[in-house]
Amino acid sequence: MTTGLISEGETVTFRGRHLGLKLRHKTRIEVLRPYSYFRDVMVKGVFSHFEHEHHFAEMDDGTRLRDEIRFTAPWGAIGRLATRILVKRHLTKFLMERNAGLKQVAESEDWHRYLDGQSVTIAVAPQGNSIKKRWEASSLLPRSQT
Repeated sequence: MTTGLISEGETVTFRGRHLGLKLRHKTRIEVLRPYSYFRDVMVKGVFSHFEHEHHFAEMDDGTRLRDEIRFTAPWGAIGRLATRILVKRHLTKFLMERNAGLKQVAESEDWHRYLDGQSVTIAVAPQGNSIKKRWEASSLLPRSQT
């Protein structure tokens, strides 16, 4: 999936640099309930298992977004140690940055670029932030390469 809105059953492959490693992460949308929930599950990637649930709830002052991630690191005891020391903190920071970018788009007129069917570049870090973008639209791989 490289443009438009993704649907249940479709896959998307990201490539990026995390913790100094070049990674690819292919995920499939398993469940999609528009405006309230979707779950993606890793099809191919660095984790032994990776499941990501996205919950959306309308509130008086906007929309609440809650992410739930369940994953298993590879490499047994070394993977469990890396998860405790580094991976959980890194994923939390990454999601906070990504959600700040989503908030920025949702609260501006930029959301039209996504929902009006125009081709766009996705920014995952808030403007003015010096943190590198880890997963970018330019890193989306066409279906033929996944």
